[in-house]
Amino acid sequence: MITLYDMTLSGNCHKVRLLLSLLALPYQTQPVNLVGGEQRSPDYLQRNPFAQVPVLNDNGQIIRDSQAILVYLAKRYGGEQWWPDDAYRLAQITAWLSTATNEIANGPALLRVHHKFGRAIDTPKAQQTAEKVLGIIDRHLESRDWLAGDKVSIADIAVYPYLALAPEGGLDIGTYANIIAWFQRIRALPGYVPMPGMWQA
Repeated sequence: MITLYDMTLSGNCHKVRLLLSLLALPYQTQPVNLVGGEQRSPDYLQRNPFAQVPVLNDNGQIIRDSQAILVYLAKRYGGEQWWPDDAYRLAQITAWLSTATNEIANGPALLRVHHKFGRAIDTPKAQQTAEKVLGIIDRHLESRDWLAGDKVSIADIAVYPYLALAPEGGLDIGTYANIIAWFQRIRALPGYVPMPGMWQA
């Protein structure tokens, strides 16, 4: 049985929940009480010494980090669509996974942490990073439906949550027409699951 160590309001956890649902994989969730410090308990630190969610346990195989979990699920259960053999498409996917952990984490996701949870940040820097990455992604989607190749991939799943949650970070996502159209394509996928706070038309 697959167990996901989860936190409902985490966009990183949502991307794993989303892929599990799109792949129609049965799993159980184990909520982690971040406010109570459960992620720093000795038991949890054995799963992830960085004290973060999500963590996936697939019949004893422990995987930490949301991007790594997406890679694992795509490779093990997703087939060619989700983890292609084509070197160029795989490189494109990997580049977007990197964007998710860099520009998106330091822009839209960081602004959400500030506005929703009250963390002190360098707000102008995060705002500048967010606007830059949103502009790049919106232009990238002018001539294509998906971020990497001609079908949905884990690139889309990795990038989607914190862009859809951008309004909670004070960002006006509605001005990016190509991103909004991409949101709608993702939401039309069989097995799509939402989370609280995501952009609504």
